[in-house]
Amino acid sequence: MINQLNVRVYAAAIKDRKVLVLHEEYAGDHLMKLPGGGLELGEGVLDCLHREFDEELNCKIRIVEHLYTQEEFLVSRFKENEQLLTIYYIVEILDNNEFLIMDPCIERIEWIPIDSDDNPLVLPIDRIAFDHLKEKFRKS
Repeated sequence: MINQLNVRVYAAAIKDRKVLVLHEEYAGDHLMKLPGGGLELGEGVLDCLHREFDEELNCKIRIVEHLYTQEEFLVSRFKENEQLLTIYYIVEILDNNEFLIMDPCIERIEWIPIDSDDNPLVLPIDRIAFDHLKEKFRKS
């Protein structure tokens, strides 16, 4: 039975037609995912994104624009009682220094080409957001 809502906020950080992805181990699964995470009570979605980049990668960002908001019902892959709602933004990283990985779950980071034919992301809504990103960059 679904009795919790989990709001997630993620970002496509863009540089030179590449997007930043994180390689993480979570609940025994290897994930390639976009940076971001869960909204905390009393926090706005943009504040959440700023906090997540600070906590995970020790960097500051500028929100460029909204990319995608999940439209379909989805149960969490990791908790059967949780419904997910996921929001994505395009961001620019303001720090030009090396990232400092602050989260021990993050194994490494990688910049992947937006123009690639395949979609390397694992989580279903990440895959949809990445497809929207690819479509947006095809037009530009």
